[in-house]
Amino acid sequence: MKINLQQEGSVTTAVIDETRLDASVAPEFKSAMEAIITSGNDQLIIDISKLSFMDSSSLGAMVVVLKKISATGKMVIFGASGTVLELFKLTRMDRIFTLTNDIETAKNYF
Repeated sequence: MKINLQQEGSVTTAVIDETRLDASVAPEFKSAMEAIITSGNDQLIIDISKLSFMDSSSLGAMVVVLKKISATGKMVIFGASGTVLELFKLTRMDRIFTLTNDIETAKNYF
């Protein structure tokens, strides 16, 4: 799984450089995000704009990451579209996560 990190002040952006986030990579995704948080980066934007598919196991991994970061910081998800956005809406996770359409709006949450 390829994740590119960008740091701007206290905000870390994790760009998911994949088209699929599914059960085969969900544990790796969760571990990578937890490592980012554990290293002191608790202001996190997750850029999923390149994803065309995401399954429930990956959504579950995001819930774990959200719970971990919520103790000390904040997480915003940027770029959900198509079937990925539908997954968030159908599961009502769009009410749990902060979702934005553009990176500037995501940055304004911090």
